[in-house]
Order: sequence, then structure tokens, then C-alpha cells
Amino acid sequence: MHKRKLIDSHGRVIHKLRVQITDACNFRCFYCMPQQVQFTPSKELLSSSEIIDICSNLVDFGIDEMRVSGGEPTLRKDFCDIIRELSRLAVGRLGVTTNGFILKDILPELKDSKCQNINISLDSLDQNTFKKITKTDYFNKALESIITAQRMGFHVKVNMVILRGVNDHELFDFINFSAQYGVEVRFLELMKIGPYYKNHSQLFVSAQELIERLEEREELEPQSVNCDSTSFNFHTSSGAKIGFIASESQPFCGFCSRLRLTATGRLRACIMSEAGINLRGIDKERYPDILQSVMGMKPTERIDHIKQPMYQIGG
Repeated sequence: MHKRKLIDSHGRVIHKLRVQITDACNFRCFYCMPQQVQFTPSKELLSSSEIIDICSNLVDFGIDEMRVSGGEPTLRKDFCDIIRELSRLAVGRLGVTTNGFILKDILPELKDSKCQNINISLDSLDQNTFKKITKTDYFNKALESIITAQRMGFHVKVNMVILRGVNDHELFDFINFSAQYGVEVRFLELMKIGPYYKNHSQLFVSAQELIERLEEREELEPQSVNCDSTSFNFHTSSGAKIGFIASESQPFCGFCSRLRLTATGRLRACIMSEAGINLRGIDKERYPDILQSVMGMKPTERIDHIKQPMYQIGG
């Protein structure tokens, strides 16, 4: 039996799903959320069974890769149950994006699941800078989770949002970190999302600027990636594995293969647009029409900004 494919009117094969299971987070990264933050009450979130039902239906219509996100997804008490059930679905790739706070303690459970791809956010290797960005003292917990996950054989990527005058001086520290631990580090351009979009130009550093800085001290060997990859990757002469997600300066909308499911059940077409349709309580028979409608909402060119904070959208 041939698996169905979701193909939009521009020929993009839509096969990836970002699954936000909560918007709550125990970090307070200033570029992600406002100072006065209100999370969605737990009773309004999709239940674990609702998440699995919706995801199962979407797999039947062509989704074959999923990444679970938040907020901080591991804060849900049923996080491991959700991962276990998603692992039963016919997906070739299952991952999670996390701040690493709880991760180390649940790695043994994840090891027995299909969730072998772990992206861990770490915006600084300096405890003081880490605290300045996240408003927390959890640096060591995040670092231990990264190192432990790598040693246990997970496919680990460290995501660093580069911020001018805040952490951009740590570029080579992260290069050395990657070379030392064998962990891929991805440098993310700051996106015009949420409370800081008006101050974006003050903090923004382009991927090209970072590459030019690196090329003064390193030889960069390009690595092949899929056409719908969000990053372009290199190996450095010092042994680091790095990637760049240049969402602002080199947007990849024309090859985007993703849909997003919010923690309250809304299927969204784009990270930069609130347009979407709620799937909560929707019969599977209605999915084909809904999917066609949502895919029709996918832009082919970059939307300049969105005022909705990142924690509400999902990473």
C-alpha cells in the first residue's frame, strides 16, 4: 500500500509536523516571552489521547516526521507517555526540542522509544550570560543533559540563538565545544517573533557574518542536506560540526515541508502566521479538506514578523 502524500499547490511535499504539547516553560528567555507571561491553563491543552489521535490521523495522510516541542515539553507529567505512544506511529523520525532541564532524568525512557533526535537549546556556555538570557540558574542541568544524551548515543543538536552584544562573542567557544564533545551546534538567527521584534535590528547577527568570522580561523567544509532542511551545515578544520539556520537573511519558505500543531489543537501552516484550523474533536473524514485548506495558507515568501510570542507558537 502506497503511503499518501500531502502536496500543496506549489509542489511542496508536506511531511513534517511540529507538535507543541504545552506553552509552559521554566526558563524566561527574553527573546521568547514577555516579562509578564501567562501560560495556557492545563485544562485547555490537548490531552495525551487527543494528541495521539490527531497525530495518528495526520500520519495516515502523509506526515512521516514529528518533533515534539513546547514551551518546555518535558514539563508535562505525561511527556514520556506521549513519546511512547507517538513511537508506535508509522513515522521514520521522531524528535524533541527541549531546554534540557529535566532531560537527563528521562533519557533512559527515551532510549527505549523512537525519539532518538534531541535538540537542546543552549544560548551560552557561560553561567552568567546563560542566567542573563534565561533568568535561571539551570546552566549545569542543561549542560549535563547535552553531554549525557550524546554519550548515550542520541542524535544531539545544540541550538544557539545568536544575539549581538549578548552571546555572539562565544562563537569560537561553541566551535570548541562541538569539537570536544562531538555534538552538532546550530547557530540560529534571531527571528522577528514576539516581544523583541521591534528591537530585532539591535540584536540581530546574520549567518553570513558568522561564517565570515569563522573563515578567518577555520576551513569550512560544506555538508549535503535535504532540500527542505532548515539548516545548511559544515564541518570545520578543528573538528566541529556546525549548522546555520538563517531564517531571516536566507528564508527557506519555498522548500518548507512543515505543518504545526499547537498545544490547543490548532493546525497552523507557518510559524510566522496564526492562520490555521483547529483539529480538536474533528472527525477524520474532514481531514482531507482541512489539510488542503491549511496547506493553502502556507506562504511562498517570508512574512516579515509576528507579534505572537515564540513560546505560544512552539519551537
